[in-house]
Amino acid sequence: MDSAPQTKKRIHFLDELRGFAVFCMIFYHAFFIIGSFFEIAAADWLFEFFMPVQPIFAGVFISICGVSCTLSKNNLKRGTILLGVALGMTFVTAVIMPKLGFAECEIYFGILHFLSVSILIYALLSKAVLKVSPFAGLLICAVLYAFTSGIGSGYLSYGELITLRLPDSLYESNLLMPLGIYSPSFYSADYFPLFPDIFIFFAGVFAGRYFAGKGYPEKWYKKRSSFFGFLGRNALIIYIAHMPIIYGAAYGIEMIINLFK
Repeated sequence: MDSAPQTKKRIHFLDELRGFAVFCMIFYHAFFIIGSFFEIAAADWLFEFFMPVQPIFAGVFISICGVSCTLSKNNLKRGTILLGVALGMTFVTAVIMPKLGFAECEIYFGILHFLSVSILIYALLSKAVLKVSPFAGLLICAVLYAFTSGIGSGYLSYGELITLRLPDSLYESNLLMPLGIYSPSFYSADYFPLFPDIFIFFAGVFAGRYFAGKGYPEKWYKKRSSFFGFLGRNALIIYIAHMPIIYGAAYGIEMIINLFK
C-alpha cells in the first residue's frame, strides 16, 4: 500500500469526505423542512427519494468522527464541549422554537448528542480499546452492529439464527431512548441512538488505529476540493447553523408569501 509515515500534516481527504457528508445532510434536512413547513410535494418527494442513501452519508460522517478520535489529544474535552452544544440544541428546538410556531422540530438525541456521548465513551475506554487489534475490533463491530440493529423494533438477533425478544415494558417510556429503546409516542426530528450506530463509530476508531500503525496513504494528504475541505474543517459550526438558517429562511418566505395573499 502506498503510504506515508505519521506526521502532523493535515489529512485533507478526511476533511473532504466529512465535508461531502455534511453537504448531503444539509440538503436532506432542507428537503424535510421545506416539505413539512410548506407542504410542497416536490420537497417531500426528494426527501423520500434520498432516504435510502441517508444511512450511507450519515455512516461516513460517524465513522470519520471515530477516525478523528485517534488523532485527537483530548477526546474527553472534545466530547464534553460537543455534549454542551447538543444539549443547547435540544433547548432551542424543544423549548424556544415551538414557542415561535415551529412544530415537530424537537431534537432530543440527534447526531451531535450521539457523537458527543460516543466520544466520551471512547475517552473512558481508550486504554481498553488499545488492547484490541484493529482487525479484531472491526470484526467485533460488524458482529455487534448486526446483532443490535433491531433494538428499535424490540429484539436482538442474527436473522433466524438467534432472536432475543426484549421486554415490552422497556418500550413503555422514553427513558432509554439514547439506547434506541423508546415508546410509540417518542419523536425527535433528528435521531441517532447509540445502538447500533456506536459500532459504526468504533469501526472508525479501529480503522484510525490501523492507519496510525501502517501510515495514511500519501494521496490522502493532498487537497482535491477546497469546498468540501472547508465544509469538513468547519463541520460542527455548519451543522449547528444550517437548520436554524433553513427554518429562518422558510419562516421569512412564508411571511412574504402571506403579504401577497
